[in-house]
Amino acid sequence: MPHLIIFGAQYLYLVIIAIAVIYFFIQPRLRQKDIALFCLFALPLMYIGLKISASLYFDPRPFVIGHFTPLIAHTSDNGFPSDHALLTSAISSVIFFFNKKVSGGLWVLTILVGISRVMAGLHHTVDIVGAMTISIIVAFVVDYVLRHSKVIDYKNNF
Repeated sequence: MPHLIIFGAQYLYLVIIAIAVIYFFIQPRLRQKDIALFCLFALPLMYIGLKISASLYFDPRPFVIGHFTPLIAHTSDNGFPSDHALLTSAISSVIFFFNKKVSGGLWVLTILVGISRVMAGLHHTVDIVGAMTISIIVAFVVDYVLRHSKVIDYKNNF
């Protein structure tokens, strides 16, 4: 069981990235441009949201508070929000606007990453939920702006 937790906490995000990259490259050229444009706006804003929230809220990692050794060696810095959860939920959130089924699968894997990070003793649940919330809010704001400015053609996305 610890091996599955370690894999989920440390390496599963790479599977999510690989699925997203494959999805991107099998899309028609016009859809690739739309996805890239969406990412151009959404991903930096999600990262800024991460940095701002980390500066406003400090959550010591569970292994620091509980005085135990986590399953994966890690620094004892701020755990909020989780970088891994932000990255994976950012990918899942972006893909949502282009393919809900693929995004649903990515969200399942994203949740497994979050659960693994908690079970490995690296994060509290609030760190995971905070990262996911940032990603979702930013993705919906970017979608709203791009949809209403008609920068991206959404008619073929659903």
